[in-house]
Amino acid sequence: MSSLSTPEDRAVDPDAPGQLLVLLDPAARQADGESVRIARDVLCGGADVKVALPESPSELDRVLAHRGRRRPVVIGSDLALQRVLGALHRQRELGTDPVGLVPVGRPEAVAAGRSLGVPAQPVAAARAVLHGAARKLDLLVDDGGGVAFGGVSIHTHGLGRPAGLRSLWAKLAAAEQATPLGSDDPRLRIEADGRLLVDLDEPVHRLRAALSVGSGDMELLLQLARGPHTVRATRLAVTGRGFGYQADGRRVGPVRSRVWTVHPGVWQLLLPVT
Repeated sequence: MSSLSTPEDRAVDPDAPGQLLVLLDPAARQADGESVRIARDVLCGGADVKVALPESPSELDRVLAHRGRRRPVVIGSDLALQRVLGALHRQRELGTDPVGLVPVGRPEAVAAGRSLGVPAQPVAAARAVLHGAARKLDLLVDDGGGVAFGGVSIHTHGLGRPAGLRSLWAKLAAAEQATPLGSDDPRLRIEADGRLLVDLDEPVHRLRAALSVGSGDMELLLQLARGPHTVRATRLAVTGRGFGYQADGRRVGPVRSRVWTVHPGVWQLLLPVT
């Protein structure tokens, strides 16, 4: 891993694109090393860049805590970005600096970041980091300390293990992922903003909570035996005998209860100027 920030990093030229801490997802280099190289070259050509490859949660925390005034930039998947946002949330540094993203990975692994307006091509995404504008975005924060910028989903008939390459950051959750996600048809009690939507006597096939850009709430989509049901809320509470869920591609569970709350505009993402 490259060296960390030094005190002189805090002297930022306001007319320059800024000083960057580029966090590389190792799986991105394996999946598309050329795109990673291109993005890194563009960033290094337009800013003072330091590169890090944190290999554990504590190392990621340390890198971010010692970044000085460098803006974090993730080259990799949605999961890699989620881990950085989670670390910044724990450090109470989430809104201090805008975050950059260059999505590299399988289409399904970068879908959430791209849905926010991040360009698909590495050159365009890197240029947005250098010359784009910071946009405030909402975040889902759960009572277990986790975060999600795209959304969470519960598939009560089991979640298949994702195929393809996995990053070291994804492997940090190996203990969680090795744990069974619970029964194939768990009964759930679901409340939205304190209002009961489903009780334990009604099967739930799928629950998806997705953040809507700029709305300050989340859209809940439930697949029930009686058909689909949609509702908007700022707080979602789920309890049951044991269920697993996915948050921005990360598998978690089983858990017996979880509460998600929308935190409006608590982080910033660098996006192209339109």
